[in-house]
Amino acid sequence: MSSAHSADSDAIHYVQPLEDARWGELLESHPRASIFHTAAWLNALRLTYGYEPRVLTTSPPGQPLKNGIVLCRVDSWLTGRRLVSVPSSDHCEVLVEDSDDRLSLFSGIERALRKEGLKYVDFHTDVDFPTSLFRSTNAFCFHELDLTPNLSTLLKNCHKNSIQRKIRRAAREGLTYERGRSEEILNTFLGLYAITRRRHQLPPQPEKWFRNLIKCFGPSLTIRLACKNNQPVAANLTIGYKDSLVYKYGCSDARYHNLGGTPLLFWKMIEEGKNEGARALDLGRSDLQNTGLITFKDRLGAAKSTLVHSRFAVSQNPIAIDTLTSRPWTRALDRHLLTRLPDQALYFVGYLLYPHAG
Repeated sequence: MSSAHSADSDAIHYVQPLEDARWGELLESHPRASIFHTAAWLNALRLTYGYEPRVLTTSPPGQPLKNGIVLCRVDSWLTGRRLVSVPSSDHCEVLVEDSDDRLSLFSGIERALRKEGLKYVDFHTDVDFPTSLFRSTNAFCFHELDLTPNLSTLLKNCHKNSIQRKIRRAAREGLTYERGRSEEILNTFLGLYAITRRRHQLPPQPEKWFRNLIKCFGPSLTIRLACKNNQPVAANLTIGYKDSLVYKYGCSDARYHNLGGTPLLFWKMIEEGKNEGARALDLGRSDLQNTGLITFKDRLGAAKSTLVHSRFAVSQNPIAIDTLTSRPWTRALDRHLLTRLPDQALYFVGYLLYPHAG
């Protein structure tokens, strides 16, 4: 496939973001680009789930990209055939500034949907564009922590009882800390992640997803692990990009929550991000109903805002708002069965289901 070719309109072009260096150049210069736009994230999605990414742009072949909308096609008999921008991301902004370019690109998306027999595009961002084709939106809570203050101020801004006291408790309990992405650390993370997802009565993403993230991001990805007497108690996974550190996955063993492992790892995340030059810690989205997680992020001193996802649909039938995030395919699962499956069986369920999730 060539790096770019004309779409139905001469004003719209498709770019292959895994092959065309201009996509990476646009991301480096664009202030709203995130890890979820990068070739590394898109390649991990392709290797794990087979999603093929494409970028729509008004920039012709041979010219620097001045804009772009990245999309992945999801072909699923379970959840429908659609485009997603982009799968497994907390947020993924439309990198288009000019209103005329935006009009051209969304017209191109509409033509692509109709031509390919697809019903809609899910955008993991608020697409503020005046058209009746945006059928529904859904809101989340988003947290970001400013890392520019000094470490003593960052610690002082953490909640005294829920965070500061727990960090001291972790030290008294003699919790050990390590970081990396070795096979041993990854396997320990996967074990804790299965425990956490089982506790939440949800399947985990497949092991292959995490291995491909490590393969594609390399040293930008870090797994942090806290243990008590060699017993894993908590872990998290972050990815660095430009001047941000992105918290993507966290897990723990509830039997050891009182030891302070999770607050310790978040403090290590803050401390290391600060020391490595990050100016912001992206703590990701939280469902509005998950008040416990929202409160925890609040107590880290993070700023809270509303994150909106949008759906661009060509169908005239109304689309239920909750289909954007509730993942109705999980309703078919026996949630209680998930709590009893061994780890490998639980990950196999994720392997079967997550290609349909997008």
